[in-house]
Amino acid sequence: MGLDMYAMVTLMQPENPVDFETDDASELHYWRKHPDMHGWMQALYSEKGGAEEFNCVPVVLAMDDLDRLETDIKARRLPATSGFFFGESDGTEFSDDLLFIAKARQAIAEGKTVYYTSWW
Repeated sequence: MGLDMYAMVTLMQPENPVDFETDDASELHYWRKHPDMHGWMQALYSEKGGAEEFNCVPVVLAMDDLDRLETDIKARRLPATSGFFFGESDGTEFSDDLLFIAKARQAIAEGKTVYYTSWW
């Protein structure tokens, strides 16, 4: 058990940036127990109107979201986040987080929608 985190891509353009369903998604990136990234995504989900418990719900990542995320990663400003079975972010995720940003930007440039979801 624990925090499994996914960046997914789809060709669908959802009407809402949160809480949508799709059946054509594929995995773009995976994290295991990186709660600080999850906390950042949870704040984004709330900012975009999400009101569900932040588990198994999607939030779209637009280019400006990726720009903000990259800035926060580089400044080491991901929010300290904890939860049952979440594990602990320890800073070793830095390069992998930036790799995700590059892959997500490429997917968006190709006309795909990138979104984050998790399961814990």
